Amino acid sequence: MSISKAIEFSAKAHDGHFRKGSKIPYITHPFEVAKILGETVDPEENEALICAGLLHDTVEDTDTSLETIRREFGEAVAELVASDSEDKLLPWEKRKQNTIDFLKNRATREMQMLACADKLANLRSVKEDYERIGEEVWDIFVRGKEKQAWYYKGVRDALAPLAGLAMYEELKELIQEIFD
Repeated sequence: MSISKAIEFSAKAHDGHFRKGSKIPYITHPFEVAKILGETVDPEENEALICAGLLHDTVEDTDTSLETIRREFGEAVAELVASDSEDKLLPWEKRKQNTIDFLKNRATREMQMLACADKLANLRSVKEDYERIGEEVWDIFVRGKEKQAWYYKGVRDALAPLAGLAMYEELKELIQEIFD
């Protein structure tokens, strides 16, 4: 397992993909998630977590299988990636409730940190888009502002054990700023 290998793998898996409603290459999101994690933990001591940050959307959003992640990066990375991957066959509300319940009741601290970095990166993008296009930002999403607020507030509450970490405190601030 290595961070440089995860960078290459993620870049190839997401090649040609873009962030919702933009022409920004998708790879910027996994890079930001890994950067947030790298600012929170020692990358040398938490290589699996940084790799998972880079790879967290490969199973959910590309044709990459969890077995491929396990084979290429090991069990620890695969477990983290699996923890941050939703079953896209389920309805949106059910997927999001499953995520909240998992983060609150079964996730390890590392899994919570991965989810926090992922959601923080997403909300930073929402804030940037909101400043650029205003309320039209909500048209980008499967569900509008009210449902997004429900989801992000549920995630915030589920991640309360991370209180004190800079990324969690920023997540809380952005949720309040964007949704209240």
